[in-house]
Amino acid sequence: MTKYSFDRLHQFAVNLFMKIGCPIEQAIEAANVLLSADLRGVDSHGVARLVGYLRLYEKNRINSKPQISVVHETPSTAVVDGDAGLGLVAGPYAMRLAIEKAKNVGTGWISVKNSNHYGIAGYHAMMALEADCIGISMTNASPLVAPTYSKERLLGTNPIAVAVPAENEPPFVADMATTTAANGKLEILQRKNESAPLGWLQDKEGQPTQAAQGIVEGGALLPLGGDREHGSHKGYILGSIVDILSAVLSGANFGPWVPPFVSFLDPDPNPVGIGIGHFFGALRIDAFRPASEFKTHMDIWIKRFRNATTINETNKVIIPGDPERRMDQLRRKEGIPLLDTVVKDLQSLSEQYQVKF
Repeated sequence: MTKYSFDRLHQFAVNLFMKIGCPIEQAIEAANVLLSADLRGVDSHGVARLVGYLRLYEKNRINSKPQISVVHETPSTAVVDGDAGLGLVAGPYAMRLAIEKAKNVGTGWISVKNSNHYGIAGYHAMMALEADCIGISMTNASPLVAPTYSKERLLGTNPIAVAVPAENEPPFVADMATTTAANGKLEILQRKNESAPLGWLQDKEGQPTQAAQGIVEGGALLPLGGDREHGSHKGYILGSIVDILSAVLSGANFGPWVPPFVSFLDPDPNPVGIGIGHFFGALRIDAFRPASEFKTHMDIWIKRFRNATTINETNKVIIPGDPERRMDQLRRKEGIPLLDTVVKDLQSLSEQYQVKF
């Protein structure tokens, strides 16, 4: 495993996106979203995904010069058409629109269609923090998840992120898949040739498996909870809510019709919508109470939970966002570690597109 500086990887990503035709502003924005994942320790959604985006572009499934537009609008809501562009660009566009509407009328709610994979959900939710807003971000994804009791893959990992500002404490940032584990973590295990923990996957017959290649062999990821006895029906419900708000509401593809992220699989020839979908929300805090009062109370909330009496001295109660924030600080200083397989993929892209790595 080799470490690389943020600046080096960021510039490489910008250059690659520009090489396929992205305007420089969009290339920088896409790289910002992508590298935020690496900085925060979500390695599965960072530069390791570059090869996936480029392969989709080669298959004419990503428009490198999208004309993103609002196709329906009210004072507090809108539907955005991503024009088949990078979700890494359509996502921030929609979140900025949500924040703008929140500033004007108190809240903003944006549903997006005709988009692609948008990186980590937390990046978009955190955009609202500087505007003294609570940010909400979610997206549907490739159907790799079987609902409780099903052998069929009908849902994606469908993440939810919520970012809440505080006064002096770091913000509360929840960013989670609605599955027991995100598919990206499974991809990392596959690269390392390691087994998956029990409860992540089922095989093609619906039986528990620890084979990291289980999905490739026809199996499925499991909803949050793993099985019915441990609450997988609740994970299934959460994933369904994300799918409905992101896609049924916007006119994107939903359920098993969501286009696969991998380029070697073709989208369903009879889609029910356009592209994949996202959903964003921004709530202006002072539309509810003075922002300073709220943020002071958030400080109290965070401190109280952080100082909770623990079962043992080893494990302390974690505030959502703390591990990612610490990782961000560490990796900005010491560099971002990349698996050898990821480095090999980036070197291959470097040679193919003649962009210096």
